[in-house]
Amino acid sequence: MSDQPTAVQVKILDKEYQVNCPPSDQEALLKSARYLDENMRKIKGRGNIHGAEKIAVMAALNITHDMLRKNRLINETRYATTQNVKGLEDKIDIALATSRQLEI
Repeated sequence: MSDQPTAVQVKILDKEYQVNCPPSDQEALLKSARYLDENMRKIKGRGNIHGAEKIAVMAALNITHDMLRKNRLINETRYATTQNVKGLEDKIDIALATSRQLEI
């Protein structure tokens, strides 16, 4: 199967767009378009922001903010996990050293 980009039609805020995308990424593209469309519709539904461009910018800001927040949480979790694993390794090293001393 070729991974050459093909045109994929997505609909965002009742407007259709053609996007070139490799077949292997089409499902992710469609999911992303649905996610963006949902976010833009929520913003439009609030009624305080008008114009597709302003709605798109606000949706981009909201999505970027969420992504950065989630990345920060992932990094914090990764750091805490690394620290926990290091603590366990230290305990294992101490237990092994104690065991060796008892054998002597």
